[in-house]
Amino acid sequence: MKGNNIFFCLSIATIMFITGNNYVCGQYIEVNDSIKSLILTPVSSLKPRINGAKVFGARPGSPFLYHIPVSGKRPMQLSVKGLPTGLKLDTQTGNITGVLTTAGTYTLVIKAKNTLGTAERNFKIIVGNDIALTPPMGWNSYNCWGINISQEKAMISAKAFISAHLDEHGWAYINLDDGWQGERGGTYNAIQPDPKKFSSLKAFCDSLHGLGLKAGIYSTPWTKSYGGRIGGSSNNADGTTDSSFKMNKAPRNKKMLPYDTGKYSFANQDARQWAEWGIDYLKYDWAPVEAPSVIAMDNAIRATKRDIILSLSNNDPRTLINNIKAVAPFAQSWRTTGDINDSWKNMSNIGFSQDKWASYSLPGHFNDPDMLVVGYVGWGRPHRTKLTPDEQYTHISLWSLLSAPLLLGCDLDKLDAFTLNLITNDEVIDIDQDILCKPAKRVYSKDSLDVFAKPLEDGSLAVGLFNRSKDKATITANWNDLGIEGKQQIRDVWRQKDVTIEAEKFETEVASHGVVLLKITKINLNK
Repeated sequence: MKGNNIFFCLSIATIMFITGNNYVCGQYIEVNDSIKSLILTPVSSLKPRINGAKVFGARPGSPFLYHIPVSGKRPMQLSVKGLPTGLKLDTQTGNITGVLTTAGTYTLVIKAKNTLGTAERNFKIIVGNDIALTPPMGWNSYNCWGINISQEKAMISAKAFISAHLDEHGWAYINLDDGWQGERGGTYNAIQPDPKKFSSLKAFCDSLHGLGLKAGIYSTPWTKSYGGRIGGSSNNADGTTDSSFKMNKAPRNKKMLPYDTGKYSFANQDARQWAEWGIDYLKYDWAPVEAPSVIAMDNAIRATKRDIILSLSNNDPRTLINNIKAVAPFAQSWRTTGDINDSWKNMSNIGFSQDKWASYSLPGHFNDPDMLVVGYVGWGRPHRTKLTPDEQYTHISLWSLLSAPLLLGCDLDKLDAFTLNLITNDEVIDIDQDILCKPAKRVYSKDSLDVFAKPLEDGSLAVGLFNRSKDKATITANWNDLGIEGKQQIRDVWRQKDVTIEAEKFETEVASHGVVLLKITKINLNK
């Protein structure tokens, strides 16, 4: 596991920020009393805590990689009871690797120990047809760098990812978006990386896997990507692009967008190349999202015998909602909206319009309202997000309640203490990663005040009280609306403290564009 020095720096950095000093792991940031008060979550304990999802899906015969996300003081001793034949634990890295050939459910007990205490968690590996049994968590290059991604930038981001200890909280994927592509070639006549920006994607993937992280990539079934790079089909049998092709003047796909799906598909060739490199995640980007292209890529991925998440993007929700039943069984996630940006209007319109998608989400198949716009974002020109702190709490809370994929889009090399605190609250992450994967339902809505409730595996409810109005307001969560009764234990999840016990309702003031996120658990009076 990582040495004490890195963890010490991060832990002290958080304390420095709270106590008024101006450095976070050596980086100068502006600090004042008003900013300090915005950090709601207490500094994490140095005792071991095992984080992330409690279940992991894999297909029989696929290469297996799971990194145990455990926070706390290093050195850390890790052990796993019940590890099935075919898998091994590297106690130094926390990586579980190998191959499982037999379908079934394997029940494990993960243990972590340091000088301050121990932690234990039951964990399941389910080997079968489905992967990504909880929403994927990671980082994507686009909202930071646009199409100007390179191997150097991606590795800097990966190292910053590790330095910030995001892997200890369940964050796993480092995904390259549009802009990595060069021309076709190699053994499979597959898309090769742009040689001016990438030296070796195989080496890149190997480096990520060694860190316990996973690698993602981008493509499209069109002849060209949104960024004008070579796509997954061609009108030429050799896969080359017509020399007459010009941006925004290609044949239109159903008169919606200026790119065409070519006569010849190279899904099989590209998938074989990605598997050989060690890719774990594919963002497949076009619109309208149509079943034939989805099924073709799903078949191509499965034929490689490598578990690669198929994430569908970019979508016009007016079209996908009409054929989602034909698409959902063949993908692990699908965009429910157009592109997000860091404005309250855009983010809130997306987040609060997901109700109609709720019934399509289940373990291994998720609605995706797009990436997170916290930290430094900018699509090639990074700037501090335009969302206020309250709006960022709303953003993370709502995505977690919706069981949405959590994909950061920020410059990881510029993580400040507020953003870090925002994305490493393990109780909030637990809501997103709950194994039931049931999106929250809106149980109350009036005058821009909303109450969302999400059932959790342990029988409790995650409840979000949202204020979309321009003024602070009092919001009430009534037991009748929540479908509960009797004495309840109420926990403020962001502040990680038990607030109060009420008989029939919980009432609190919520800031403009803000949220109070609760976990409500019935009290057993017989104990």
